[in-house]
Amino acid sequence: METKQRVSAQAPAWRAALWQSVIKLDPRLLLRSPVMLVVELAAVLTTLLCFWPQEGVSLGFSIQISLWLWFTLLFANFAEALAEGRGKACADSLKAGTQGLIARKQTAEGGFEPVAAGNLRKGDVVRVEAGELIPSDGEVIEGIAAVNEAAITGESAPVIRESGGDRSAVTGNTRVVSDWLLVRITSNPGESTLDRMIALVEGAQRQKTPNEIALDTLLIGLTLIFLLVVLTLQPFARFAGGELPLIYLTALLVTLIPTTIGGLLSAIGIAGMDRLMRLNVIAKSGRAVEAAGDVHVLLLDKTGTITFGNRRCAAVHKAPNVSLHVLSEAALLSSLADDTPEGRSIVEFLQQQNTSKLPQRHEVEAIAFSAETRLSGADWQGHRYRKGAVDAVLRFLSLTPEQMPAPLAREVERIAQSGGTPLLVSMDDQLLGAIQLKDVVKPGIRERFALLRQMGIRTVMVTGDNPLTAAAIAAEAGVDDVLAEATPEKKLHRIRAEQAEGKLVAMCGDGANDAPALAQADVGLAMNDGTQAAREAANLVDLGSDPTKLLDVVQVGKELLMTRGALTTFSVANDVAKYFAILPALFSGLYPALGALNLMQLHSPQSAILSAIIFNALIIIALIPLALRGIRLSALDAVQLLRRNLLIYGLGGLITPFVGIKLLDELLVAMGVV
Repeated sequence: METKQRVSAQAPAWRAALWQSVIKLDPRLLLRSPVMLVVELAAVLTTLLCFWPQEGVSLGFSIQISLWLWFTLLFANFAEALAEGRGKACADSLKAGTQGLIARKQTAEGGFEPVAAGNLRKGDVVRVEAGELIPSDGEVIEGIAAVNEAAITGESAPVIRESGGDRSAVTGNTRVVSDWLLVRITSNPGESTLDRMIALVEGAQRQKTPNEIALDTLLIGLTLIFLLVVLTLQPFARFAGGELPLIYLTALLVTLIPTTIGGLLSAIGIAGMDRLMRLNVIAKSGRAVEAAGDVHVLLLDKTGTITFGNRRCAAVHKAPNVSLHVLSEAALLSSLADDTPEGRSIVEFLQQQNTSKLPQRHEVEAIAFSAETRLSGADWQGHRYRKGAVDAVLRFLSLTPEQMPAPLAREVERIAQSGGTPLLVSMDDQLLGAIQLKDVVKPGIRERFALLRQMGIRTVMVTGDNPLTAAAIAAEAGVDDVLAEATPEKKLHRIRAEQAEGKLVAMCGDGANDAPALAQADVGLAMNDGTQAAREAANLVDLGSDPTKLLDVVQVGKELLMTRGALTTFSVANDVAKYFAILPALFSGLYPALGALNLMQLHSPQSAILSAIIFNALIIIALIPLALRGIRLSALDAVQLLRRNLLIYGLGGLITPFVGIKLLDELLVAMGVV
């Protein structure tokens, strides 16, 4: 991760950003930012006015106004170019890794032929051996191998990828470090994870989000209003028997329109996406990031998110009149074909205690786990061995909870109340006993949930465990609500119920059974090593496959919205001081009573106008670090947060230009510039 961040940090070279600032002066590019397009038109007009001096306006003053307007535009472009530049080196590095890559594609006859990786299509099958790069995104259909995903996730430790289950997905440009894999390609050229990463960091396909569009509409509206206001000032001046120089009116327009937020809006959005990229999360749309900032409810899987997810077999507890040997043998047989970490832990635990000769995995008829039955097991020598959730096994045996032997029922309840997970084991129609699995809550997760609660976000733990187990884990983790014995239908119903109440819902998942809920959620975060169905359904994909990343995504979304809101407040508040700087300067000669509005006691109309123009340019470059870094999220509720931001960026935006314009006025006069 650190290597990737260093590469990203080196990317925004300020020299390249300066050159891009000049390129972005192209009016066709500025059409995306109407406010800055108005500034460019004003700069062009003032430049032309330098060749046609107006009465009472010196050439030197006109040149200074023109130059500072161009600087204002360049500073705004510089902010955007600096934000975009952060991903350039990373994109170049990713591209370099795929150039000239040759894959071994399976032919119709079953052999393999070398083809360029760029010519692979969805559905093609390739063989990748130790030391070779996986040419594109795909699903492992045969083999098991360790894969180094550092090029994508930044994590150096290899991960195991194998066919079947929810960990069969592989990502292009990652390297197989042991054994071999047969991979079915799941993306066409230009659609892979690597391609999406490159497009994201380059900003080539970044579209404006709904929030940006709404803010742009507001800025355009304010610009039109101030344009109409400025156009009416000349008739007023003539009515009073005077004349206002056109360059004064142009300068007034630029200082009154919301140039600060207009110049930084694009940079804020790009920097927000960059912060998301640094988390190794790909956003399929900016809308998902914004929605994350407004989320009311978080649905989080217990396993792997709230807990470490490495539940292990700790003990087996037999039912009355059942030997421990029979229970252990049945539990082991029912877990032979279970590829989950829990299943493997049961096999490891019981093999140490069972010396009987048992069949190999391929000798039994495996019964795969189903989200509907919540059972798994095996059929062998005419017997049916099953294990699963308590209610699922009881339902399979046509038993009610009351019919469970009392000693076993007490043991199951004890396991659940202690935060463990009980699994029942059966052979044919006989209940044999229970398996105890233990899970561990991640350290610090309770504090993170407390922070979310302070921000008004409710957390819901989703688990397939029984209600008692779920309640014990939930109490330890500090979540607000629990969805126990969760099926795909239950998850979907819960999300729809929350949305029906007007709430935005976020969820993370990795399995095919999570796909419906991921598609329904306003923010769906899929694990990159999960199933293809989950990745396609979600609007965010975590390349590092860390379910807790959803909490970080919410934080980035909130920081993005807070940064826009704060700088918009600052920009609008700035205008108040400019009224007291320029309007008295323009009209004090025509309407002497307006001299009372010169609260800053500026020396002359020329120094007032030039000071306001210079401040307007410098404040943009002063706020670039804040726009790129974003406003950090703090543990405050919405009311406290609003109050704090109004105090800092509202009152601060009001006071800062009074101080800044006055200091610039004194400096310009002292230097003899005006």
